[in-house]
Amino acid sequence: MHDPDPTAATPPTATALRAHYNHVVLPIWRGPGFNAVLRLAFEAVAVDSRTPLPPQRYRAMACARQLFVFSQASDIDHADTLFASLRTYFQDTKNGGWFYSVDASGAPHERHKDLYTHAFVIFACAEYAKRAGAAAAKEALAVLEETSVVIERRIAISSGGGGGLFSSAMAEDFSTVLGPPLQNPLMHLSEAWLAARETTADQLFDRRLEKLAAAFARAFVHDETGCIAELTIGSANNWLEPGHQFEWLFLAEASRHPAFDAAGLNQALVRGFDFVQRHGIDPQTGGVATALNKQGDVIDSTQRIWAQTEYLRALATHADESARAQLPTQIARFAGRFLRPHGWIESQSAKGVVMRPELPSTTPYHLATAYAALP
Repeated sequence: MHDPDPTAATPPTATALRAHYNHVVLPIWRGPGFNAVLRLAFEAVAVDSRTPLPPQRYRAMACARQLFVFSQASDIDHADTLFASLRTYFQDTKNGGWFYSVDASGAPHERHKDLYTHAFVIFACAEYAKRAGAAAAKEALAVLEETSVVIERRIAISSGGGGGLFSSAMAEDFSTVLGPPLQNPLMHLSEAWLAARETTADQLFDRRLEKLAAAFARAFVHDETGCIAELTIGSANNWLEPGHQFEWLFLAEASRHPAFDAAGLNQALVRGFDFVQRHGIDPQTGGVATALNKQGDVIDSTQRIWAQTEYLRALATHADESARAQLPTQIARFAGRFLRPHGWIESQSAKGVVMRPELPSTTPYHLATAYAALP
């Protein structure tokens, strides 16, 4: 998969992307990318896809993403191991919730409580519960609900106009707010509660989504463009990320959950898609820039693989047929620019200079979710 010609008779297809994922990507994390002693995936392997980088820490979020990946792949033996490791290393049995990371020996390291992490625990448990054995599935559903309650009771903002939103980080014992509401953790909480609703059919998650979507729309939608800002509207030095506009559009279009429409997000997200496609996509390569300002100027032209995968699934699920028609060309561009026989390119400059040569354990989640959305 090296620089295919998008006009060739047999350009890369979704089938080719999935074959690369199954035969190249997943084996890395069953084999050299997995620390069999600690039973955790290394944070990253070197560009050779065989050499783990010396571990400084292991993050709960990374473990949860690997749990999702192997649950979705129906590799339940490996998923069982990851679920046990998630609980063994990262669950704070004293204060509740989940530690951010453990050190190289598996001892709690960064002990604060991070909303992004908690969202991914819910998301992974929802997928794992669908495929695990009965006892493990019951345990995963209990973890899922316990984590949701921790978020609602310990991380929620109840005053200052932030009702319905959540802080991005809290102290270990939840006594102190360490970070304001941020777009990205709130998006992944929405993703997690959508997955939980699908798995459990519990209408409690509808109510959670309705409250979150309404508060989010009030706080983060940039009215002029329809884009979702990274910080609450009115914050200094705010910015827009094309990859996140695509990710939000997918969540709304694919789920069709009424909470998003009721909050006015669906209409905004279509406008936001058009804005970032016009200003944040390299017309020659299809590369997605990292960040724009609200006028549409590129302020970070780095192209990260996760943003490219979000562009793929936004195109695949867009309501407009003309957007969906762009998908085959973009698949070919993506495969040629970001996939390699031994792995992938994590990030590169607009001119194709590799910015990050290693392969992180968190990236297969982006590949898996994108490829699942492709026709």
